[in-house]
Amino acid sequence: MLVAAPVRAQDDSTPRVPSAEEAPIAMLVDVTSGQILHERAADRRFVPASITKVMTLYHAFELIEEGALDPRQVMTMRPEAWREWNGRGSTLWIGAKDRIPVEILMMGIANVSANDASIMLAEGQAGSLEGWLAGMNARTRELGMEDSHFGTPNGWPDEGATFTSARDLVTLATAMIARHPRKFARYIGKPGFGYNGIAQNNHDPLIGRVRGADGIKTGYTNEAGFGYLGTAARDGQRLVLVVAGADRSAVRARAARDYIEWGFSAFERKTLFDAGEIVARAQVQRGSARSVPLAADSSVAVSVPKGRAGELTARIVYDGPLRAPIAAGDEVATLVVEVPGMEPARIMLQAQESVGEAGVLARLWNGLAGWFA
Repeated sequence: MLVAAPVRAQDDSTPRVPSAEEAPIAMLVDVTSGQILHERAADRRFVPASITKVMTLYHAFELIEEGALDPRQVMTMRPEAWREWNGRGSTLWIGAKDRIPVEILMMGIANVSANDASIMLAEGQAGSLEGWLAGMNARTRELGMEDSHFGTPNGWPDEGATFTSARDLVTLATAMIARHPRKFARYIGKPGFGYNGIAQNNHDPLIGRVRGADGIKTGYTNEAGFGYLGTAARDGQRLVLVVAGADRSAVRARAARDYIEWGFSAFERKTLFDAGEIVARAQVQRGSARSVPLAADSSVAVSVPKGRAGELTARIVYDGPLRAPIAAGDEVATLVVEVPGMEPARIMLQAQESVGEAGVLARLWNGLAGWFA
């Protein structure tokens, strides 16, 4: 059962970058272009608390894709797990020996931060918490999250075994959105959820308050303070935000909203190329053609500080000349766009044609042509 929530009026104050006192750890990224709009202590390790559940959900999404988990699969709460987690922190209020479909567990984890549902899902799929955690940490390594480790599926305090960084959480959120857009839309960012006749609200600070917000996950413990991983999209642009170490829930909420509104208002979007538009040609060695056209699989747009769009520069980077064979669609080069005062935007470019290996005569001809080019 989904719980409806009214949309609250937005604050009309001028968007701003929150202070270090409000948000000791923060990162705001335009994932559409890969640009970092703002960061503060982005590589500092911290305790994510319930934001841990985002990795639990990502692991579940991957397992569903691999055929190792089915949303219709029914799991049973172990009596021992029930005794340990009944009413402990945020909960779905699952009963002892309740039989619940995976889809319901995932909805509860995503939208009411259900600790009991996280344990039930982990044990039900992997047979043990240890097995599930091994899977979570394998995903962490696959994604290159070098400053993260998970010792629990729900973020309950575990004496520091669970930690992450803002940069790693942006990596996780970006992968979840890019790899599983349908599952993300289905499970993430509902205003609330109910089970067993108990309706609960989602405490996400962006949902219903910020236009285009999908939310993702809040977290809190005495040790970690108040943290948040969230996202919002407007007009084809998506921002991902991490705020951590806030000392109060209201401070976290205000900082999250200020960051998102600042990110959408302090920059202008500059479209450089349409999807499929040829950006350049890359040289090919020992191929049936001497070059291959390059393009991005979506429109290329970057965020630029307002009033500075005329200062953009761009270059193509690839290990060249490329070696044949090349298949159409292969990612073979990077468009690097230099933006004033910001880290460069990097957009992958794909070969638009296949290039086979050249025969002996073709290689000879291409070599001669190279001399006179």
